[in-house]
Amino acid sequence: MSNKYIYITLLSALAFSNEIGAQTVPQAPKLVVSITVDELRTDHLETFAPLYSAGGLRKLLTEGAFYANASYNFTPVDRASAAASLSTGTTPYYHGVTGEEWLDRSTLRPVRAVHDARQGYSPRQLGTSTLGDELKIATNGIAKVFAFAATPENAILSAGHAADGAAWMQSGEWVITNYYEPLNQWLRGYSRLYKPTIENNNKNNKNNKKAAPVPDYQSANASVTEIALECLKNGGLALDDKTDLLSIGYSVDPQMESYVALDRTIAQLVGSVSKRVPLDRVLFVLTSTGSARVENEQNNNEKYRIPTGKFDIQRTANLLNMYLGATFGTAQYVEAIYRNQLFLDHKLLERKNINMVDVLSRAQQFILQLSGVRHVYTTNQLTTSDSYQLEKIRSGFNVEKCGDLLIDIAPGWELVNEHNHTSTTSRVSNIPFPIIFFGADVKAQRVQTPVTADAIAPTIARIIRIRAPNACATEPLF
Repeated sequence: MSNKYIYITLLSALAFSNEIGAQTVPQAPKLVVSITVDELRTDHLETFAPLYSAGGLRKLLTEGAFYANASYNFTPVDRASAAASLSTGTTPYYHGVTGEEWLDRSTLRPVRAVHDARQGYSPRQLGTSTLGDELKIATNGIAKVFAFAATPENAILSAGHAADGAAWMQSGEWVITNYYEPLNQWLRGYSRLYKPTIENNNKNNKNNKKAAPVPDYQSANASVTEIALECLKNGGLALDDKTDLLSIGYSVDPQMESYVALDRTIAQLVGSVSKRVPLDRVLFVLTSTGSARVENEQNNNEKYRIPTGKFDIQRTANLLNMYLGATFGTAQYVEAIYRNQLFLDHKLLERKNINMVDVLSRAQQFILQLSGVRHVYTTNQLTTSDSYQLEKIRSGFNVEKCGDLLIDIAPGWELVNEHNHTSTTSRVSNIPFPIIFFGADVKAQRVQTPVTADAIAPTIARIIRIRAPNACATEPLF
């Protein structure tokens, strides 16, 4: 009797095994097209949806996995820090790109995120691996990785360290960097022979008084699309079963015409790509840098009687020097100012045998008494505290790139520096942006649950079956 049961069990197990074997495992995409759009917002994207064409943004919204409430899990956010975080799946605390520029403590001069003293431009400041880097590792260098955008930050930081090439626009030319050696010969030839159409479009419009001028970002988007499609055609992408990565940077503004033009651009891109690669073998990913320009912010605050004021960072540094001088002896304790950050003179404190933690605590308490200050964060606080309230500030902080004191002014207040005549208005409101995955058999769905942009890299990594970047600890979205 026992043998009968064993026989039945073996038959059941064999049938189950055959059923599993009969299930087809979907192939990994041959191509990933990662699209990042400056200032793309979910509310505007949906408001103008009735105007979209069938093959553009409407197609992505209705047939893709649409996450409507995305944000970045750090602050502040700009194009450089966003591009770096999207490609690495982590925050500036780890990858080191805190913005398009930061102050070099050794020289007390601003340094551009993609500046390279030897080769002009490179991703050397990016401290972790990127999705493109991991793709190169997984395929033993066979996979192709390219990035194209209007700005070097978006192009280079999206491409990563091991890419085949990146190109961006500068003074009416396509610019590349020799950091990516051996440089792809197709890209070298294209950058020499072809120019972005941005200047030609506006020049032609000047000859036609009835024609409205084409905004720079729209013609820039067209040029980026053109070089991306040429790369797909001649750059060796999607020719085998090894996944390739093509990163594209676009821009929009809040106007209806801008989103309609973006829709046409997306339709052209999706249509052209799908003619060369079946949609079930290509993955499109669309998201935003999360940055947003606000025109006439301070004028609007005053016009509509919104509470506001001016916080002078240079005056604050002078007052702090006087206060610390009365406590520890007259000296120039604040060595430099950069945006909302104060850099203390570490060598001076060491010579005077003054405890850094004590100085930071006293400085923090002093600045908190000034009008317009919401909070003051210290290096010691951001590197040692595990407080949940500090998470976004800490994630946007990097100990090697940021000041010793970060001053957070009240919303609506204007941070000014009378010394270099700069000003910014504080705004902490969250503006959700979209994350859309389309193609590669991704199930269509709309998700309202808030998500963060650092989940994009591990999600793509799972779909193309490689490791996530080496500092990415976020779970994939699906």
